[in-house]
Amino acid sequence: MPNAVPTVSVTYARTGATHASNELGMRPMQERAYEKRGEQYLLIKSPPASGKSRALMFIALDKLANQGMKQALVVVPERSIGSSFADEVLTDHGFWADWTVAPQWNLCNAPGGDDGKVGAVGRFLGSEDQILICTHATFRFAVDRFGIETFDDRLIAVDEFHHVSANPDNKLGAHLGQLIERDRAHIVAMTGSYFRGDAEAVLSPEDEQRFDTVVYTYYEQLNGYRWLKQLDIGYFFYTGSYADDILKVLDPTEKTILHIPSVNSRESTKDKHKEVGHIIDALGEWKHADPVTGFQIVETPDGRMLKIADLVDDTDPARRNKVLAALKDPAHKDDRDHVDIIVALGMAKEGFDWIWCEHALTVGYRASLTEIVQIIGRATRDAPGKTRARFTNLIAEPSASDEAVTEAVNDTLKAIAASLLMEQVLAPKFEFVPKTAASGPQEGVDYGPDGYDPSKSNIGFSDGPQAAFQIEIKGLKQPTTEKGRAACEDDINDIIAGFVQDRHNVEKGLFTEKEDLVPEELTQVRMGKVIKDRYPELPEADREAIRQRAVAALNLTQKASEEVRKAKDDPEEPSPNTALIDGVRKFAMDVRDLDIDLIDSINPFGEAYSILSKTMDADALKAVQAIIAGKKVSLTIEEARELALRAKQFKAERGRLPSATSQDPWERRMAEGIAFLSRKVAEAKHG
Repeated sequence: MPNAVPTVSVTYARTGATHASNELGMRPMQERAYEKRGEQYLLIKSPPASGKSRALMFIALDKLANQGMKQALVVVPERSIGSSFADEVLTDHGFWADWTVAPQWNLCNAPGGDDGKVGAVGRFLGSEDQILICTHATFRFAVDRFGIETFDDRLIAVDEFHHVSANPDNKLGAHLGQLIERDRAHIVAMTGSYFRGDAEAVLSPEDEQRFDTVVYTYYEQLNGYRWLKQLDIGYFFYTGSYADDILKVLDPTEKTILHIPSVNSRESTKDKHKEVGHIIDALGEWKHADPVTGFQIVETPDGRMLKIADLVDDTDPARRNKVLAALKDPAHKDDRDHVDIIVALGMAKEGFDWIWCEHALTVGYRASLTEIVQIIGRATRDAPGKTRARFTNLIAEPSASDEAVTEAVNDTLKAIAASLLMEQVLAPKFEFVPKTAASGPQEGVDYGPDGYDPSKSNIGFSDGPQAAFQIEIKGLKQPTTEKGRAACEDDINDIIAGFVQDRHNVEKGLFTEKEDLVPEELTQVRMGKVIKDRYPELPEADREAIRQRAVAALNLTQKASEEVRKAKDDPEEPSPNTALIDGVRKFAMDVRDLDIDLIDSINPFGEAYSILSKTMDADALKAVQAIIAGKKVSLTIEEARELALRAKQFKAERGRLPSATSQDPWERRMAEGIAFLSRKVAEAKHG
């Protein structure tokens, strides 16, 4: 049976702010986005269910009425998402115009393929009508046929922007690059993901820096809900066939979306229909299929009748379309009892709206972190009476006898990376400030019951419109350029995503013997490489300022989470609702003064290992350690160069080079980097 140890568990205050509207009918995220409606290039990063589609309506209507845009084209990745941009009577809630799409211009509802719809785009561009909805594919073909210049003085709104890539093979990314280069169109990009799961840039750095960014965090979204109070995220391991033991993690009393594994994954039996049959058999006795909805009716051992929507069975398209139509029926949107469990493979992810979902259960590791965020988003809707939601990633436990053991280990490392990153995404925002002799309290920041103490590093919390930790750190560098400041403000989670997605970083942090681990190799060398690759044009001082903040955010979240877990086990500890804040404060109090050297000396994966050791079977954990230990590699030239740069800083501060015989392992490692480079130079010199 999988060990039920959630790797992330966050409790929220339920302030109700997320649902509150201003006099124009705008919720908090929409109001924040609307304030930047005059920007030519705007990127909205906001969680699922935060109202991105309506935010776009407000912005687009203003651009059409007041900013000289002739038309607005809303571009979505698939036809089903087009319904998010259907007509809205915004004037009923205080706005000055309604969102209306003429039926012939909502191409997501039109029959036929993309080729025929491209002609419709051409007719729209020549018409007096103002709003069109189409898919990414239709838009790509339209640009190819009509040319970039045809879209001058028009708004192009791209939903689910993480589908775009700067890769030359990504046509939509190439077209957007051309639109930006021509500089005549306006672009609004929207995404519910804070990073690309495949770690590939969405736009080139030159294009990306032209966008103004609106960020609405998961913390703001969930903290402002009315009902949902707690979100748990966990990866659990199993042996044998998942379908045999599914009820050990699937609670039939919870509203659940179950994503079975891809047929190409290790977890799959290669027969998806039989897997669904096994799951239904485990839940109870099949009675019949509902003739109206197509749902499978199953009686549980305790006499309950479960309604199960099977989206995996594709043998009869008409039957599956009936099930899909029943799930999307607006008449049942507010009916909690309409369906109990949805079983899917590739569906019910992005853009799928079922507010009652309490448990998103996914078998097998998914292709990307972005996909995981989309799946988690299915469970994080707010709904009456729904106080808790959870995401479970069920993964086959690595076995030393398994031929695919390397793949199994990689899946394990990816699951850990996803957990670390989601913990970061779900926490309040960090604002790091240098601690100096001139530091003092700032208005609107709560420094705890004892108030601000000028003799130490202080931890404050601002619970305003953008809830944030304010943390003073000695030795913290400040960025010197506007782009460096923007990166420190908006890009930290993206940077951490790049860091934790690097398998070698996770391996080193989790499975290096404690006495051999030098955390600074991770926090300075490896994180430094992520920053350098992402911002090659920035001055070294800015890259260091960004690196320090990324490491501090990752390590302080881990230390705070450790306190959260203690609080759940110890009634004398702070309540879970404040434990994350109190956890950061407690850590700062224990060390008295937070300085960047101390933060750099913390292993970012230490807490993750603690969870892994509780979740995975001890023998399996040893097998994984042995596999990773067997493929250790020596220093690379790039790592040695980074160590030599750190050694140069060391000499500037202390007046000497690092010593190979020092008692400090980090100093010894810097000395090894210098020696490694010296050997390479000597080898090259002597041929």
